Amino acid sequence: MEGSMEWKDRIDKWKTKQEKRGNKLNPDDSDDDDDKNDDEYMLLAEARQPLWRKVPIPSSQINPYRIVIVLRLVVLCFFLKFRITTPATDAVPLWLASVVCELWFALSWILDQLPKWAPVTRETYLDRLALRYDREGEACRLAPIDFFVSTVDPLKEPPLITANTVLSILAADYPVDRTSCYVSDDGASMLLFDTLSETAEFARRWVPFCKKFAVEPRAPEFYFSQKMDYLKDKVQPTFVKERRAMKREYEEFKVRVNALVAKAQKKPEEGWVMQDGTPWPGNNTRDHPGMIQVYLGTQGALDVEGHELPRLVYVSREKRPGYDHHKKAGAMNALVRVSAVLTNAPFILNLDCDHYVNNSKAVREAMCFLMDPQLGRKLCYVQFPQRFDGIDSHDRYANRNVVFFDINMKGLDGIQGPVYVGTGCVFNRQALYGYDPPRPEKRPKMTCDCWPSWCCCCCCFGGGKQRRGKKDKSKGGGADSGDEPRRGLLGFYRKRSGKKDKLGGKKGGGLGKKHPRAFELEEIEEGLEGYEELERSSLMSQKSFEKRFGQSPVFIASTLVEDGGLPQGAAADPASLIKEAIHVISCGYEEKTEWGKEIGWIYGSVTEDILTGFKMHCRGWKSVYCTPARAAFKGSAPINLSDRLHQVLRWALGSVEIFMSRHCPLWYAYGGRLKWLERFAYTNTIVYPFTSIPLLAYCTIPAVCLLTGN
Repeated sequence: MEGSMEWKDRIDKWKTKQEKRGNKLNPDDSDDDDDKNDDEYMLLAEARQPLWRKVPIPSSQINPYRIVIVLRLVVLCFFLKFRITTPATDAVPLWLASVVCELWFALSWILDQLPKWAPVTRETYLDRLALRYDREGEACRLAPIDFFVSTVDPLKEPPLITANTVLSILAADYPVDRTSCYVSDDGASMLLFDTLSETAEFARRWVPFCKKFAVEPRAPEFYFSQKMDYLKDKVQPTFVKERRAMKREYEEFKVRVNALVAKAQKKPEEGWVMQDGTPWPGNNTRDHPGMIQVYLGTQGALDVEGHELPRLVYVSREKRPGYDHHKKAGAMNALVRVSAVLTNAPFILNLDCDHYVNNSKAVREAMCFLMDPQLGRKLCYVQFPQRFDGIDSHDRYANRNVVFFDINMKGLDGIQGPVYVGTGCVFNRQALYGYDPPRPEKRPKMTCDCWPSWCCCCCCFGGGKQRRGKKDKSKGGGADSGDEPRRGLLGFYRKRSGKKDKLGGKKGGGLGKKHPRAFELEEIEEGLEGYEELERSSLMSQKSFEKRFGQSPVFIASTLVEDGGLPQGAAADPASLIKEAIHVISCGYEEKTEWGKEIGWIYGSVTEDILTGFKMHCRGWKSVYCTPARAAFKGSAPINLSDRLHQVLRWALGSVEIFMSRHCPLWYAYGGRLKWLERFAYTNTIVYPFTSIPLLAYCTIPAVCLLTGN
């Protein structure tokens, strides 16, 4: 059991304290059964404790910082007053330009400092999580999770790095039946397809090795290359022998992958051909059908020890000329729909292809927040900091970004939560669907039961409000007015799903074939006859669901299952689910829907991560910043100046796009539930590129003064 040794030590210490106080446990009865009962009682009591806590920052650290900020603000006010009240009469234009620049710098500094006023650090308790949801000898109750890995061009993003990311996910310390990995190939590359096939085969040996010896990290390239004593804490005598054999097998795996890369450098004139002789559907990367292939999972191969492996799914969405594919945001939304049809885990963790799982317990760290009874229902995502390998000792390109990840993000965690940074984030699926967070229940108002029977005052005042409230709810104005259609539609789907005929087809995957719709929309309309009026009105809301989510009854039904899992009856025919999954990644599926506008990753900027997190916070969701002692994920940092400049330019362009859009924090969602300090933080995120203009002007003014003599 997770954390059993720690609990045994705690119990022993507790018993020792009780004996010192003269309160010996069971002084007249030393039976083993009583000791077990005491241990069980202590474990149950500890399991009821919170799964996380806020670690207060010592006042000796935070108060001096606040004092310095206040003093600087006072000095800044005096300085600006002096500059404004003492104009340069002989050079008014230059004086005015300099004052405007200084005002901009002051405003930018204030926007940057306000969100840092109350930083927060959080601590998790993995042992309590295990006691509550994953006790030994009992059924595991941890929530399922879907991993998303996105890649575009395998020639620019080495397939070996992507394979290591996938292997680290498959070997994560989480129940295999509750883990699925979806790899999005937006370049429709046969190279990545074949690489994943090799990766799935190597995972049959790598995953049991990692779990048997609890190695870290679980990406083989980085595990075998780390310079440390790999025998530390390894007491099993077979470890050295098995490690040597595993390293040899990994070297052979690298040779096979590198051979695939070398082969991909020379594309045949007639295009790529698969092993069965059929042409590769993705030969034209801009015009190809949707492709899905399931490598591992319930119908896949077992590992070498006969244990089940997590599901591994290859996804390449359909692309046709004339359709806007929205780059990474569109690919992520396609994965959201595919995963909802195939597994529908309540939580989603997205990673870039060059970010591997460095801490095998990272998912459990996130679940300490997401499965917390009080906080979990209010959270849209848990964000982890970005950490990188290969950074030189001087960090000449500022890849560590300590100010942002270790100061700004903790400050935002004390307000409404950190911003989404594009990778290393665990999402609540319901938040991605555009739903609002559950509102706290209001205390019931005073009724006639509180007053004597002869008093009618409350009937005159409170009763009228109560009647009006019922009237409002009947008109759809209540907080739960949208839940009835959702429940009715879900119940209807369950009834209809039992009447479906099984559809034929190849199980386990589908590549580039146009399948007929597995679930026809006409069934919804046919089922209207014979239902009661209330149920009929609920079924009519199907049209509104189609306008919101698209024309897929299976996907719509999955959105109504808040705790995850496929709707009842949907998993009866896996081949039909594959056909429906191909339908939801078609290029025209998002037309006339709210995908990219209110649902999923938001379109409109190359920095879709900022927009997506901003929309969630505007609805009232909260987010959490999780900083475990061992970095959860690690990625590859830019190692040259051109890559770093290209990255900075992309961020700046994305911020300008948001500033010019309707989602600008300066004027968007003032009627929502976005906190003011959180709005200031988002505003600072999208206006910082404009600081280059006053900065350039301010640096030019002294030279102009020297040249003009003013």
